[in-house]
Amino acid sequence: MRYVSTRGQAPALSFEEVVLTGLANDGGLYVPESLPHFSAEALADMAGLSYAEIAFRVMQPFVNGEIDDDTFHGLVTDAYATFNHDAVLPLKQLDANHFLLEQFHGPTLAFKDVALQLLGRLLDHFLKKRNERAVIMGATSGDTGSAAIEGCRHCDNLDIFILHPHNRVSEVQRRQMTTVVANNVFNVAIEGNFDDAQAMVKQSFANQDFLNGSRLVAVNSINWARIMAQIVYYVAAGVALGAPHREVSFSVPSANFGNVFAGYMAHRMGLPVKQFIIATNANDILHRTLTANDFSKRELAATLAPSMDIVVSSNFERLLFDAYERDGDAVAALLERFQTEPTALADAPLAKLRAKFSSFSVDDATILEVIREAHHRTGEILDPHTATGYRAAERARADQSTPMVTLATAHPAKFAEAVVKAGFQGVPLPTHMDDLLDREERYSVLPATLEAVQQFVVDNRR
Repeated sequence: MRYVSTRGQAPALSFEEVVLTGLANDGGLYVPESLPHFSAEALADMAGLSYAEIAFRVMQPFVNGEIDDDTFHGLVTDAYATFNHDAVLPLKQLDANHFLLEQFHGPTLAFKDVALQLLGRLLDHFLKKRNERAVIMGATSGDTGSAAIEGCRHCDNLDIFILHPHNRVSEVQRRQMTTVVANNVFNVAIEGNFDDAQAMVKQSFANQDFLNGSRLVAVNSINWARIMAQIVYYVAAGVALGAPHREVSFSVPSANFGNVFAGYMAHRMGLPVKQFIIATNANDILHRTLTANDFSKRELAATLAPSMDIVVSSNFERLLFDAYERDGDAVAALLERFQTEPTALADAPLAKLRAKFSSFSVDDATILEVIREAHHRTGEILDPHTATGYRAAERARADQSTPMVTLATAHPAKFAEAVVKAGFQGVPLPTHMDDLLDREERYSVLPATLEAVQQFVVDNRR
């Protein structure tokens, strides 16, 4: 299997190359040249298997033999052994046909652990094979950073630099990153927002000369391996709820679009999905695009769901590539216009998206209302991001007869501010984190300039 860029001008790469490369040299994102397909029989055979076994079966075609099966099976098994629930991502029933997929049982209590526990192992495997060292540079709106650090802190061949927006992530999110004591981990608080940090990461990947020959590696969801690992839980949830013999729908709290795009990939691979609901907070570019064909930037709003405070959804480009019939030139032209002016999608691609995707947007007041309402009805305390998905699932679902799965993307203890504002005392952290707020922090505050950040990386890498 080969991987091609969404902008059509970069060379096709192997799985190993695409994991180590991240962003394509034409500015695009890598996607498989073709997708594997699972028959109804193959999907049915996954029912009742462990999460790790389903993960191996789903991902093995993407690896394409570049890691031998025994080794890859071991990497997958080790990655999901770090979760504190035997089901890894358990399903919890909320009402007659609405389910919560709990994605927060990993080391950092967020769905990012699902991919990053595996990605760290993949990177270290390939770098050891090549006898290379590399630098990870990533931007986070809250959860990716801590999950990347946990996934890579024990890697012998990696130094990791994570940028987060200063004073714009929750205290728990920040401390999960800044209290990790490891000589290959560096945290940087940028005096700007997430999009500033993300832009600097993309610029660094586009021109890596500042590293004087060292390799820069991506752990953000621009890295295809992140998407690959996330495809798995859609398949696992689907077969648990009756696929392939019935359709399933998903409501996904969405920001950078990697999570819901992985679900779309699962559907393209054979999983019968009735509907994907894109749930957003006040930063609603995805909702505006889908409902009003308003693909334009607006000023970032700081909300109670900070991991969704994003203006530019990077992975939406992967869906656009599919919607535009894999016309890289058309995608590149659209995204070039998007940088400078209000933009709209062409009629045919928009119609293709609307056939499978719906959307719903909520403000902060609604998030608090939903946290209270969901607790009253189900006994669950939802984190603010999951609350957006819960409300979207209720308001935008196509029908009541299809099982609806809302993705619970984070543990509510990570967002105590919102939970307290909703009228609760808060949610205790799990036992392994109960001293988190007392641990010493280590991070650097830098201006939001490319020069400052790149110099910091050069000065501190091992």
